[in-house]
Amino acid sequence: MQNLHHYISKSPWSGPKVIQQVRLEIATHPHFADDSVLIGDESADARGGAVVVGGGRQYNGRLGKVDLSQVGVFLSLAKAGKHNWIDGELFLPVAWFDEAHQEVRERMGVPKERQFQTKIELFWQMVQRTQQEGIGFGAVAVDGFYGQSFWLRQQMDQAHIEFYADVPANTQVYLSEPVIGIPQNKRGPKAKTPKVLSPLVYRVDNLPHHPKVLWHTLTIRPTERGWLTADFARIPVWTVQDDLTLTKQWLLMRRQGKKYSYSFSNAAVHTPLQTMALRKTQRYFIERDNQDAKSEFGWDEIQTTTFLAWQHQLAFTILAQWFITQTRLDWEAQSERDPDLLAHYEISLLPTLSVANVRALLRAALPLPVLSPLDAATLVVTHLDNRTRSRKSRILTLSGP
Repeated sequence: MQNLHHYISKSPWSGPKVIQQVRLEIATHPHFADDSVLIGDESADARGGAVVVGGGRQYNGRLGKVDLSQVGVFLSLAKAGKHNWIDGELFLPVAWFDEAHQEVRERMGVPKERQFQTKIELFWQMVQRTQQEGIGFGAVAVDGFYGQSFWLRQQMDQAHIEFYADVPANTQVYLSEPVIGIPQNKRGPKAKTPKVLSPLVYRVDNLPHHPKVLWHTLTIRPTERGWLTADFARIPVWTVQDDLTLTKQWLLMRRQGKKYSYSFSNAAVHTPLQTMALRKTQRYFIERDNQDAKSEFGWDEIQTTTFLAWQHQLAFTILAQWFITQTRLDWEAQSERDPDLLAHYEISLLPTLSVANVRALLRAALPLPVLSPLDAATLVVTHLDNRTRSRKSRILTLSGP
């Protein structure tokens, strides 16, 4: 156990390099080789008690409140129901970079060159890293926290990355290109500051019933609960920023029952609505990755406190996820499924291997060795010998000069 703790917390191997290698393996796998969607999200974990790197009072979406937490920003790659974390960055609150935290930063192993970065900046850094490595993806999808950032949408657009960025219901848009200029006041002082002269601005949640909006019922993809079907509509809109920067893009709307969601997209004009709807709905899969990391791979049980240990734990988690994903892909490729089973069970999608299934297969393929009495006694003696040596070492340290 001590050796394992040292391997996680202090061993100098590079977590980011391991993650980079796994990322390249994932991206070059035939399943993910083209038209995958890159998805970004954050995930918080309660970290009360001892001081941990990046810990502090911050919003924990899992708890729905501000609490003592540690937050990571993660990146997943998804296609056709298969998905995997491919990168992650630890968010360090701004308070961690004041003078009072200098000693804590050094003790926790935070790199000296590390400066404060927002979650949005960390996400964009990972997207850039993915793009620079030549990893192919068809689009990027993010939730409203990231999607409402004009800066992020502008960065992706300038990098020629197709995006699907959720935005809040109160986001304001124009249905025709706004005219920007200096108002010609008939009374009072002459205006000098440019502003939007066009009259009508809409909140996006006022547009679902607008005459220009045409809704289409689309069947998106099979799920284990049946086919995912929802209503979608899109309409070109213009947005104006505080500095009067003008942007034209799609407003993609989704309606499911009484629930609506809204996304901006810079998809090409000729992009089919079906394609846009499919790419937008891929964001669900990073939530599955976050959940699996915590419930299946032990992410929420991290007891380590240092920056290096966090990176090591992330590398192990991504490796474990990729092993499961790869096993699922190999299983489907090697085990032909009888199409009549769908009709027999009256379902639209046969279940894939679960993590528990793979765990059972591993137990069968890698059975635990049966120890003889002599082997067991030898292990116990070795363990006691190690504990005795450790105790002696601690006593010498305490009694030293």
